[in-house]
Amino acid sequence: MSVINILSPHVADLIAAGEVVERPASVVKELVENAIDAGAKNVTVEVRGGGAALIRVRDDGCGMSAEDAGIAFLRHATSKLRDERDLEAIGTMGFRGEALAAISAVSKIRLTTRQKGAESGTLVTLEAGEITAMQPCGCPDGTVMEVRELFYNTPARQKFLKSDRAETTACQAAALRCALAHPEISFRFIRDGEEQFFSPGDGRQDSCLYALLGRAVAADMLKCTGENAGISVSGYVSSPSAGRGSRALQFFFCNGRAIRSQLLQAALEQAYKNSLLTGRYPSCALYLTLSCGSVDVNVHPAKTEVKFSDERAVFDAVYYAVLSALAGEERTKAPSGELPASVKPKEGFYQSMSAADFRAGGYAAAPAPKSPAPAGAKAASGSWKPTGLRAPDMQWQEKLDLRGAPSTPSAPKTLAPTGDSGPAGSRIVEKAVQNVEKPRLPDHKILGEAMKTYILVEQGEELLLIDKHAAHERIIFDRLKAQDREIMAQSLLAPVTLRPSGADAELIEQNASLFASLGFEIEPFGVSEFVVRALPADVDAADVAPAIEEICEKLRRGLAPRPEEARDEILHTVACKAAIKAGWDNSPEELERLVEAVLSGAVKYCPHGRPVSAALTKKELDRLFKRIV
Repeated sequence: MSVINILSPHVADLIAAGEVVERPASVVKELVENAIDAGAKNVTVEVRGGGAALIRVRDDGCGMSAEDAGIAFLRHATSKLRDERDLEAIGTMGFRGEALAAISAVSKIRLTTRQKGAESGTLVTLEAGEITAMQPCGCPDGTVMEVRELFYNTPARQKFLKSDRAETTACQAAALRCALAHPEISFRFIRDGEEQFFSPGDGRQDSCLYALLGRAVAADMLKCTGENAGISVSGYVSSPSAGRGSRALQFFFCNGRAIRSQLLQAALEQAYKNSLLTGRYPSCALYLTLSCGSVDVNVHPAKTEVKFSDERAVFDAVYYAVLSALAGEERTKAPSGELPASVKPKEGFYQSMSAADFRAGGYAAAPAPKSPAPAGAKAASGSWKPTGLRAPDMQWQEKLDLRGAPSTPSAPKTLAPTGDSGPAGSRIVEKAVQNVEKPRLPDHKILGEAMKTYILVEQGEELLLIDKHAAHERIIFDRLKAQDREIMAQSLLAPVTLRPSGADAELIEQNASLFASLGFEIEPFGVSEFVVRALPADVDAADVAPAIEEICEKLRRGLAPRPEEARDEILHTVACKAAIKAGWDNSPEELERLVEAVLSGAVKYCPHGRPVSAALTKKELDRLFKRIV
């Protein structure tokens, strides 16, 4: 008796569907790419119920004849290829003839199509890959593809679908990538009856970026062009001052196809080396154009991974194009160090730029320190206090208020919340840590600050330079890590609304308890937004979005195998956002506390491993000035 079975065509189609149709977003991608290949100028994508209930893609492309509509759902039926020679230079989005067969095998489909110039259109309905009805109908030119009840006949696949919010967001991200790849096509995405984005289709990359990624992202983009060995690169990259906490806004396109490529990612980030802080990532929308024979897209069923015949040439083309764009931004700086008004740094500019850029720029006017939130902000514990107040940074230190007015070590400071948010007449008294003996510190003298970034300290025969941000970041990190309870949170009088990427929204939902333990109170708000009602007491409200973005990036990378190590990694982000920044004005008392922490040996490295201080000996200085040989 034979033990080898020949599977039926239906079972074979279900297996093949697992490779092509991973989730509803895969259906959106395949149907939109078909519309692009059909020469459409306007594409509308509509999803309901996370895409499992309905996916409708409408286009004004060439349409299909009745004969073609009847065979389009057969496996390996395609209009893109004719023989094996066509595989050597694929210039269309689709080519295998598997997508429609795979989608129809696990759903119910209604297809309405009409060729341009035809007297009537064709209506085809399918269920589980079998045509149940086919008849002439009246319809406009183009094609409307409706996919309903996705995975209705494969419960094993259906149970692995995520929430409607997560699946819909993934569908939106898939449609957005296709829209970015083709600025010449107008795209519209409708989510449960509500329009989410619209691109003008005017063929301009800049207007496409503005419409799809928003004004804030587009405003920080630099035009990027270059060519190397027949490889053309165009698009936009972000200014170094606009580094982000994740790679969510890195988009790469090859011959009109959205792709994932570690090679292009490495070339992009290598160009930003020494101009972007560690842990920050550039954003981009880069379009590569090269001969179809120089790239192989037949690598993965999803067609998002490609191979280049000359990877070095591709790397160089992207690297030098991005480098040229960044060098062009540097030339826009005025000789005095002041930026022209057109590229004046926005709020938070110094917080995200590297120390090397800060020194090189020589900016005369630094941004004012961030002011504390309204004094009536209510802490999560229920007590009323200004949000600028903090617990002592170290056991032996006096209070260090680095966001508001400097505190006086010799006397307690009394602050009263303003407005009618707190109890009438209530006053908060801030006291220094008392009856704690300080360690004996070596004799030293603070000379001042260099570029509002480094504290200059004379100690014996050495000149010590201390990075004030790194030192304060370590102090906060050690204090947070030492807590054996949830981090104290502060409620916000004006909640902050976030609109994260699809992947980040999914991570926020999955790690709600972790965010709560870190002091964040985050709730879903509408279909694609979240509202932050509370945040860690040390973090400023202006840093909420980048802090959550960085935490999501760490969660996406898997962090460390043990939960305590994962929490340490995330606390790095919280400490970084809470610490003072380069360019802030600080009082002598505040600088003294940081110097004491470093000289006592309590602070040697920042949480990321960078040293917080560097020393120049008198002999090294004498040799530098040729006093000795």
